[in-house]
Amino acid sequence: MTGPGERVKPVEQETTHTPVVVLVTGGCGFIGSNFIRHLLSTDPTIGVVNVDALTYAGNPENLTDVEASFGNRYRFHHGDIRDSAAVRRVMGGCDTVVHFAAESHVDRSISLAHDFITTNVEGTYVLLEEARHAGIRRFLHISTDEVYGSTDSGSFRETDPLAPSSPYSASKAAADLLALSYRTTFDLPVLITRSTNNFGPYQFPEKLIPLFVTNLLEDTPVPLYGDGLNVRDWIYVLDNCRALDTVLRHGASGEVYNVGAANEVTNRHITTSLLELLGAGEDMVKYVIDRPGHDRRYSVTTDKVRALGWAPQRSFVEALAETVGWYRDNPGWWKKLTQRAVL
Repeated sequence: MTGPGERVKPVEQETTHTPVVVLVTGGCGFIGSNFIRHLLSTDPTIGVVNVDALTYAGNPENLTDVEASFGNRYRFHHGDIRDSAAVRRVMGGCDTVVHFAAESHVDRSISLAHDFITTNVEGTYVLLEEARHAGIRRFLHISTDEVYGSTDSGSFRETDPLAPSSPYSASKAAADLLALSYRTTFDLPVLITRSTNNFGPYQFPEKLIPLFVTNLLEDTPVPLYGDGLNVRDWIYVLDNCRALDTVLRHGASGEVYNVGAANEVTNRHITTSLLELLGAGEDMVKYVIDRPGHDRRYSVTTDKVRALGWAPQRSFVEALAETVGWYRDNPGWWKKLTQRAVL
């Protein structure tokens, strides 16, 4: 972990990569759908192919506006990344892959670990194999800061050992190492981002912020794990999308980039903020038995991605208020999903 005054070793950047047709896996999910919207709205030269298995968290309604606004620059395929023939078909004509597709809910991984191993590890393997045969020019693998495990002090650098605590984070760590092995063995131009906790519009209501917001909007208590003092670094999803785009275009193949916004707060702080924004009282907080193996604190350095020219644009307070407003204004989107969010 980085000590006082320690500097991250500069990484030599490659020639800027300009994507032409991007295959996005898991593009109907939370971050994937926001990333597709970001790409198409900021670069009129790009086309996007989205492949998604449409599991419980994959929602085509996340991209209804994209289909209406961007015409033939956007194509959707219903498919499973574990199906090599399906991947081969959708990858044809693409020069870039951005790989979001994953099972990602820690609680589900504790009870349904098999699904996480097959999707997150086997699915990544299939994509890497097909990408190397297709001559893909850039493969951006989206990972998580959870692969480092918990730390009481300091912040993890990209070169620190991985120590995942849950079946979810272990499956992502395995996928990271597999992706990097394809860079070393096959010279596949792989890059990895490890982002901190995202929040914002279109997040499936099983994760902390949308779960608590939608519960409070329906006058239902919010379940707070343990003592509520677990710490996470929260980043607004659109800031994360900008970081991913920056790494995709300017990052060095074979490198890992942590992405965070230095918004380290406790789950208790998040809860209090949401109560205030929604005019709810402390009686709406229900403390529940802590999750098994619950990591106490995540924290990462972000020097490498900032060296590429990226920095978050939205303050945590502003983005959280805007997120609450989005869920308040879009009950038709989330009400039909709340039953699917129950384990």
